Amino acid sequence: MRDNGWQSWRVAMQDALYGPAGFYRSSGAPGRHFRTSAHTSPAWAAAIRRLAQTVDDDLRRPADFTLVDMGAGGGELLTALAVAVPQRWRLIGVDVAPRPAQLPSRVEWSDAIPTAFAGVLIAVEWLDVVPVECVELTDAGARLIEVNEQGEERIGRPPEPADVRWLDSWWPLAEVGDRAEIGRPRDEAWTAAVRHLRRGLAVAVDYAADPRRDVAGTLTGYREGRQVLPVPDGSMDLTAHVFFESLIAGSGREGRLVTQRDALQDLGVTGTRPSYEGDPPAYVAALSEAGAEAELLARGGLGDHRWLMIERSGGEER
Repeated sequence: MRDNGWQSWRVAMQDALYGPAGFYRSSGAPGRHFRTSAHTSPAWAAAIRRLAQTVDDDLRRPADFTLVDMGAGGGELLTALAVAVPQRWRLIGVDVAPRPAQLPSRVEWSDAIPTAFAGVLIAVEWLDVVPVECVELTDAGARLIEVNEQGEERIGRPPEPADVRWLDSWWPLAEVGDRAEIGRPRDEAWTAAVRHLRRGLAVAVDYAADPRRDVAGTLTGYREGRQVLPVPDGSMDLTAHVFFESLIAGSGREGRLVTQRDALQDLGVTGTRPSYEGDPPAYVAALSEAGAEAELLARGGLGDHRWLMIERSGGEER
């Protein structure tokens, strides 16, 4: 809803990220402004390949095995997988941005998730850019925060009843001035995405919100490698942490929730410092690889991301 340039944060995020001139409408936008796990180390793609191979084996290697990268960005993960996985696997990137120019020809690109596939759905830092409403507790109760294109804010109307119920259940505001992001649109987006998976594993990887810690909310911006104040003008990424517990409840399915550090260590990523074997160039290369792996596992960084893993069997209702 607009009011002379003022709009709720959910509307502002939608326009700034996905509108005609939105941040994510340009090819490769994420890689130019911030680093994800896919940009950090080849060990990331190798770990995802091992995970997907396990799922493929569990499904008895179906001819139509498909790996879907939701919010594929510049296609970094799929580019690495294209030379490392069986040719019978379908690799599909889903994103609103144009197909990256250097993407391998075997990788498909779409703006919509395929229907009823068997395999792996992976969504890395996708849910944190699904637009959400931001609210602040006032003396009169929770109120939406409205914003203009310059990033100035004001207090607006009360949230919708469904959003109030979400807040009461998952992120109750305790003191006047406390803020929160309402994760209901993310719950709905995740549930809808998982329904497309007929059999296999759905994995969401993202920053995790903690209402006890995040009393000022988590909404922020990233531009040219730096964290900046969020301004909905299309020049930056706008992101807010994800409340994973509501994702699980909203999907109606049991899920396994672990840190990225634990998930990647289970998949063979160690970040262990190599021993010196008398070959200086090889040692320097191995040391660099170990450092990149350690960044994937780092406490206070990528290692604290949460992985939500939900298994789907063919007998479940859609």
